[in-house]
Amino acid sequence: MRKAKPSREEKAQQTYLNLMHAAADIVGEYGYAATTIAKITEAAGVAHGTFYNYFKDRQGLFDVLLPFVGLQMTDQITADLVEAGTGIDRDIARFRAYCDYLRETPGFYRVLYEAEVFAPKAHDEHIRRLSDGYIRALKRAMASNDIREMPDAELEATVAIMLGARGYVAMLYKEQGTIPESAIQAYGRLMQSGLFR
Repeated sequence: MRKAKPSREEKAQQTYLNLMHAAADIVGEYGYAATTIAKITEAAGVAHGTFYNYFKDRQGLFDVLLPFVGLQMTDQITADLVEAGTGIDRDIARFRAYCDYLRETPGFYRVLYEAEVFAPKAHDEHIRRLSDGYIRALKRAMASNDIREMPDAELEATVAIMLGARGYVAMLYKEQGTIPESAIQAYGRLMQSGLFR
């Protein structure tokens, strides 16, 4: 049986994905400032003018790049948590999955941290989405009595502290490319002593 030819919409979607993946690779390796439309289209295997069918300009792509890459990250972490248990075990597994993702996708770190300067709206959107997801996770942990009840303002600050801890641990070990097990265990002990029951 012959394979059906992709529709126009499927081709357009594939081209968009090719552009996004190419941009993520180039920004991840060279940074936002050195990323050009020409480099992106060459890596994506499309004509230079095709870029403008999807984005107004380079900034238009930058403004959606981190949320796109961030969604890939959270999807991968969620997939890794299928059998992770609950409470502190799940939180440590979530941090371990984040560390694994950084090891497998080293360019993510640069896409994330340079976005604060080169794509601040995208950075804010990404951090808000991460925070909202984490708040939902901690509310589930409160409902199952894994952590104590806390008001929304304290919960939001707690999530910021946890995300900050993860970010700075990643920054500490970014040159060696792997976050050591000792760092994951230190994070787990801190969370177990300070947050989880």
